[in-house]
Amino acid sequence: MAPEERPVTKLLQQWSGGSKEALDQLMPLVYDQLRKLASRCLASERPGHTLRATALVNEAYLRLVDSDLDVNNRVHFFAIAARLLRQILVDHARTQNRQKRGGGALNLTLDEAILVAPGESGLVELDDALQRLAAVDRRKSEVVELLYFGGLTYDETATALGISPATVHRELRMAKAWLFTELADG
Repeated sequence: MAPEERPVTKLLQQWSGGSKEALDQLMPLVYDQLRKLASRCLASERPGHTLRATALVNEAYLRLVDSDLDVNNRVHFFAIAARLLRQILVDHARTQNRQKRGGGALNLTLDEAILVAPGESGLVELDDALQRLAAVDRRKSEVVELLYFGGLTYDETATALGISPATVHRELRMAKAWLFTELADG
């Protein structure tokens, strides 16, 4: 374990053990990485999106404070954070779409390297497709979530899921093909 990861892992273990103070000490250590994750999540949103990276991180923090999670290590924490950030964006998009009475859903395309979800309607469609994929193959859905919403590397994703980086690559290729077909049919 890298020296800079030790305090994070120690605080995560204390937090998992029930120490809410540990989360307060942890946040300054992981805040910059969480902001990068939030910025990455927001990068594919429509211009002028009402949420900002700071607000997204703050909302994630509030949800973490109220949760009773068992976090194993730094990679596991960022995987959980990625899932939270995605869920916050999806909740926000669903609220906005309800207010607009469905407001013009957009079709999504699948870029060769990344998933692009244009605007809030696209994010809802992508989330729905990822949930359907999870029902068929949970691991493929988790690979997409960790790589694209979580910003984890192939190696970190492999560690988080307990698989090899080659398997991550293979699962991602199959997940992208599945999502492309699913979103094209929608």
